[in-house]
Amino acid sequence: MQMGTIARWEKKEGDKISEGDLIAEVETDKATVGFECMEECYLAKILVAEGTRDVPIGAIICITVDKPELVDAFKNFALDSAAPAASVPPPPPAAAAPAAPPTPPPAQPSAQAPGSSFPPHMQIMLPALSPTMTMGTVQRWEKKVGEKLSEGDLLAEIETDKATIGFEVQEEGYLAKILVEEGTRDVPLGTPLCIIVEKESDIPAFADYKDVGAADVRPPTPPRALPPSPAAAPPPPPSAAPASVKLSTPRGRVVVSPLAKKLAAEKGIDLSQVKGTGPDGRITKKDIESFVPSKVAPARAPAAAPLAAPAAAAVAPSIGAFTDIPITNIRKVIAQRLMQSKQTIPHYYLSVDIDMGEILVLRKELNQETPEKVKLSVNDFIIKAAALACLKVPEANSSWLDTVIRQNHVVDVNVAVSTPAGLITPIVFNAHIKGLASINQDVVTLAAKAREGKLQPHEFQGGTFTVSNLGMYGIKNFSAIINPPQACILAVGASEKRLVPADNEKGFDVASVMSVTLSCDHRVVDGAVGAQWLAEFKKFLQKPATMLL
Repeated sequence: MQMGTIARWEKKEGDKISEGDLIAEVETDKATVGFECMEECYLAKILVAEGTRDVPIGAIICITVDKPELVDAFKNFALDSAAPAASVPPPPPAAAAPAAPPTPPPAQPSAQAPGSSFPPHMQIMLPALSPTMTMGTVQRWEKKVGEKLSEGDLLAEIETDKATIGFEVQEEGYLAKILVEEGTRDVPLGTPLCIIVEKESDIPAFADYKDVGAADVRPPTPPRALPPSPAAAPPPPPSAAPASVKLSTPRGRVVVSPLAKKLAAEKGIDLSQVKGTGPDGRITKKDIESFVPSKVAPARAPAAAPLAAPAAAAVAPSIGAFTDIPITNIRKVIAQRLMQSKQTIPHYYLSVDIDMGEILVLRKELNQETPEKVKLSVNDFIIKAAALACLKVPEANSSWLDTVIRQNHVVDVNVAVSTPAGLITPIVFNAHIKGLASINQDVVTLAAKAREGKLQPHEFQGGTFTVSNLGMYGIKNFSAIINPPQACILAVGASEKRLVPADNEKGFDVASVMSVTLSCDHRVVDGAVGAQWLAEFKKFLQKPATMLL
């Protein structure tokens, strides 16, 4: 999604909005989605009318306030139409008074601003490069200021919540100014990344160009921390526009909801250490409840009396006994999705042991016939058997979509791959109709690209069934977490030699036995259905000739 349409406003100006209330319905490039409020407030002003099409990501669509008496202050408020909606700076906190509407902020120089002193140019905004992306990291600029850009050229590499993706130029021009430096983390969607001009002679005009939105991206630790006690700081005048207006804030300022501020005071939490997940970094109740204090010693500790110095020296060796590793965007989303899956999906688990003797013999025979560069693995047989079992039991090849259960007619198998940045699940498309050699090549290629961070979005977004194999690490069995909206994930353990009853019922034979565990979403797959899928899967592996039927 790069822009949307306001299909319908569910609230009117002046209405009270509770946490979780539906504010509006927004039509995206995929579907019409309900836009929910993250905390209690009042709708003061609607800035984008119902039915407005092609509203860019980052555009300001409405203003909310914390108190009903502040609604009238925004009755006649309007954003300057000459400025791009995604980069309009907010009015100062004291710009609005009940007696008169606030003065609209000045327009930022851009190609759309009439009378601008800057030559015609185009701001390149950070787009959504994956369905769940809310921010990104500029890993590397592939072009330098002054270079000519052709359509399709790689402009920069952006780390999303899924992978590092090349961001391509959409049209010809010259790179006049880079607004977000390499390595800048947590850049919100819609943030201007750079300036492109049509004429090379226009490049010097942007040497000192600065964008307010880009200047506030990923600020350093705020120099001034809000004290935990609300009484320590003087309250703003009643006539001023409240700090609760959901717009971007000046550098170093902590934006917090009244309820979150109260909870922080009760718990003694320093708000400067809390990262807000609300609009424009606003700290909400959920942020306070989930906050984990840093292990770093407080800054005021060295101010102790001189007599405490020997004691401090005694514990000095423990300082630096741990390393804080920054959380990447990929790791953040992995954590969010796994937590969402475990908390909202009713998992249950079914396990079965499979005799892998015939598969191991067949694999050895086939590897003698295949080209040297193709060496079939046991995992290739598992992926093929899982895909065929999904055709036999299509309920396991389904997705929960809240209002419907989507039963898929093709089997696209996600294969879990461990990378330095975290777990990712590239897709073997149409695994049910592919041969073992084709599956092997897909897995090898996708795994290499995943570890190098070069997967394209279509190579890991989607899928209908997931296989996670830890057998190569010697793990006997485990239970995997479902990858929503899929209904099942198969956890595969290692094969091991076991004594099993002989076919003639006299004595025992030694067999290679593999344990697998199927995690099922009980909303989609009932217990008997999951057991039926495992029975089909087991039959395909124990009698591999049946895969040809």
